[in-house]
Amino acid sequence: MLGDYPLKGRRASEIAAHIEQGVSSGRLAPGTALPPLRDLAAELGVNPNTVAAAYRLLRDRGVIETAGRKGSRILPRPALTPRDQIRIPVPAHARDLASGNPDPALLPDLGPALAAAAEAARAEPVLYGHPRLDPGLHELARGSFEADGLPGGPIAVASGALDAVERTLGAWLRPGDAVAVEDPGWGSLLDLLPAMGLRPVPVRLDDEGPLPDALAGALAEGARAVVVTSRAQNPTGAAVGAERAAELRAVLAEHPGVLLIEDDHGHGMVDQPYRSLVGAGPQHWAVVRSAAKAYGPDLRVAVMVGDEETVGRVSGRLRLGAGWVSHLLQRTVVELWRADAVPVASLAATYRARRDALLTELAARGIEAHGASGLNVWVPVPDETSALAALVQRGWVAAPGARYRIQSPPGLRFTVARLDPADATELANDLAAVLGTDGVDTRLV
Repeated sequence: MLGDYPLKGRRASEIAAHIEQGVSSGRLAPGTALPPLRDLAAELGVNPNTVAAAYRLLRDRGVIETAGRKGSRILPRPALTPRDQIRIPVPAHARDLASGNPDPALLPDLGPALAAAAEAARAEPVLYGHPRLDPGLHELARGSFEADGLPGGPIAVASGALDAVERTLGAWLRPGDAVAVEDPGWGSLLDLLPAMGLRPVPVRLDDEGPLPDALAGALAEGARAVVVTSRAQNPTGAAVGAERAAELRAVLAEHPGVLLIEDDHGHGMVDQPYRSLVGAGPQHWAVVRSAAKAYGPDLRVAVMVGDEETVGRVSGRLRLGAGWVSHLLQRTVVELWRADAVPVASLAATYRARRDALLTELAARGIEAHGASGLNVWVPVPDETSALAALVQRGWVAAPGARYRIQSPPGLRFTVARLDPADATELANDLAAVLGTDGVDTRLV
């Protein structure tokens, strides 16, 4: 079962540490089955409760998964090996289409906004006991959420979208709980869940977002939370339309006890209308919007609205830890937002033109691809490794789909944020040469 790696330890912490060392060194491969509690307890000469505690520690750290009578196994991708380590070096001759970053040339000049934030801090220094949410940011966020028809819940601020999602999940879930997530989906979220001891349940999707029957299946499996990307879905670019939103709301209406989190990280750089699922049934919910894509990833600011108890728990826990999100950052975002530093319509049009240029060229060569919104185009491929290697030889570096998949078929993610439409023809020709167009199953689901 464990090959040449005999387990050691007398205390739960020692047993858990020894197993983690085996995972880190590669001697315990993903999927390796661990001994039953009583067998390992007898082998080590300890109480079975000690082994149970060790396994519980490992589960909470996202190293193993436990499935009752099926036993415990090393997770396919433990939390200590994050997905973003799966990357292809970019040779000097190649163009990087793997990063997921916005185009720096389209980001606003931060100088005036930072200067205004600094002047505000000079006039009114932020000290202990200061309100944690900048009034200007609260006003802008409130107007944004109300414009999209969201219920009038309290508003909080976090250090980016993932921080907000993590705090919201932590407010309600406990290790061992299941979370319904899009597959393929955001790699950082897929890493976060096992790190929190949570179990991801994959939900298939198409260009319109999560499939209703797939979501219903995940909820039937016992998922206690659902995370949905309303538009600019990473990595496929899916955007939830009106009809799909109605179908998903009908599914959620049967599960009022489920926590609903909507990640609208594309706010500010997409022109698709926002279709919310809030109000369908779940009593506890949160909608998160980040400044990263429109204003720059280093502005670690995200606003969220939710039901009173959820936002209260998130804000209370933040108060006990980091305390607050820097008001220098909050006020910088306020200045950029008020000044319309990056007009949404023009930014969205630019990114749309770059996506459409590639999608059109790929379609002309019989290669189906997905990219309804956002910065990325997803191309299903029969084999990721060979396709990636062949593209690198031709001067293109894409992101391997393994970063984003649980059970969904292989694919490659191309970040088109900096792809000149004039280069789309060359990339499409090279991709067609790598893949061919005969007998390739390009379906997303």
